[in-house]
Amino acid sequence: MRHPTLPCALLYLGLLIQAPTSLAGNLVFCSEGSPAGFDTAQFTSATDNDAAEPIYNRLVEFQRGGTAVQPGLATDWKVSDDGLRYTFHLRKGVGFHANASFTPSRDFNADDVLFTFQRMLDRDHPFRQAYPTEFPYFVSMSLDKNIARVEKTDPLTVVFTLNSVDAAFIQNLAMSFASILSAEYAEALMAGGRASDINQKPIGTGPFIFQRYQKDAQIRYKGNPRYWAPEEVKLDNLIFSINLDPSVRIQKLRRGECQVTLHPRPADLPSLKADPNLRVLQQPGFNLGYIAYNTRHAPFDQLQVRQAMDMAVNKQAIVQAVYQDSGQLASNAMPPTQWSYDDSIKDAAYDPDKARELLRAAGVAPGTEIDLWAMPVQRPYNPNAKLMAQMLQADWSRIGLKVRIVSYEWGEHLKRLKNGEHDVALMGWTGDNGDPDNWLGTLYNCDAIGSNNYAQWCDPLYDALVKKAKTLTDPAQRTALYQEAQHRLKQQVPITPVAHSTVNQPISTQVRDFKVSPFGRNDFSGVSRD
Repeated sequence: MRHPTLPCALLYLGLLIQAPTSLAGNLVFCSEGSPAGFDTAQFTSATDNDAAEPIYNRLVEFQRGGTAVQPGLATDWKVSDDGLRYTFHLRKGVGFHANASFTPSRDFNADDVLFTFQRMLDRDHPFRQAYPTEFPYFVSMSLDKNIARVEKTDPLTVVFTLNSVDAAFIQNLAMSFASILSAEYAEALMAGGRASDINQKPIGTGPFIFQRYQKDAQIRYKGNPRYWAPEEVKLDNLIFSINLDPSVRIQKLRRGECQVTLHPRPADLPSLKADPNLRVLQQPGFNLGYIAYNTRHAPFDQLQVRQAMDMAVNKQAIVQAVYQDSGQLASNAMPPTQWSYDDSIKDAAYDPDKARELLRAAGVAPGTEIDLWAMPVQRPYNPNAKLMAQMLQADWSRIGLKVRIVSYEWGEHLKRLKNGEHDVALMGWTGDNGDPDNWLGTLYNCDAIGSNNYAQWCDPLYDALVKKAKTLTDPAQRTALYQEAQHRLKQQVPITPVAHSTVNQPISTQVRDFKVSPFGRNDFSGVSRD
């Protein structure tokens, strides 16, 4: 049962009973959805990544609020002259968390790195046999094909060998899917026949220790007293209060029942900015909201049909109604702030009459029924998917299509999309690492079908361009290939770009050192509360 308006007084009472700390040591984050789990390599959504972020570290990590990569569980690394070997020197004295059923007997070492990556590389890995799962990000970036081997040369040194140069490799390792797991914990889970607990009872090395999770209600963490960077742990308790309704999140923030939230409705921004107890952190969004056409479903396997639907979308009206003052019209498959962006790419003109002609030429009869899948959650790239879906329903009815709007619980929604059950879907993306491959490869290449390629689109010419670009280290050469790929994608219309949005993040004035991530993460390391 959902309790989206559970009085936060009860939440605070529970905190005080369990931990005799001041409220300044507690922070409540009003989150927008329930994670599917905490084994972050399995998932790609921001909801899942946010929930796992407090628990884990990676070999390398992004600086808070920025795009630069810095040491994490690796203190330093060296790349061979041919760009194929990465040697990581690991941090000493890093402890894993404990829980009710597991207490680590050793510190983090190379065996944990090997377990983390070999599980993703090897379909016959014992843990993967005990707990079968897939790793969509790892596969969509072709890391399963490009990492030839991962080896330890001593307990604190690990070497990755690649089959071909990957210009984005270090940035990729800073992403959530590469969070380091405990090999010792995995062995204990397998021995006890509980391998799936790695997803629901997570163990990491991060600044916060997982306590418990109640779906559609809350996630609780406590500060890690043994964290290897103690200056980053300034909270005794961190609580995710899960509220699907944006108005409920804002009400709780105003009442002081949570101190940080996300994805306010554009209409709420003026009053939020006027509230003396709140601040609205704002920065240009590194994001894109788009429409994905399932190119494996008829009639969307025909280019003419995709062109017709694209030119029938009144994007200007959608941006004005859905994004209001926080949206900018999009014409390309990634944001203008991403290097290699080609600003010569333009939209086809809005032309319902021409769209009807194209549908007729493609043999699509008036009254043809299609499903349009709308997200059940708010995102920076789409603050109101339901309204956008209703506007598209009207746009496409004008060219003779009968549109049914479909939505599921968020985890189920994503699972079905990746399975390709949809006709057309409203989706979007916030960049993860600052590299063009994170857009043009991760979202639209052939390897990403079944994970982030919701258009189910595989174009050999496009694929060859983005894969070649990833093997080069010269930004100018990469840019030329990526721009050619952008033109090919625009020509083939697997998606309709709709908008980029400004990120607005409301927080209490009591919160200190919270930084808005360009990658859409909510990171509470280093954050405190007055």
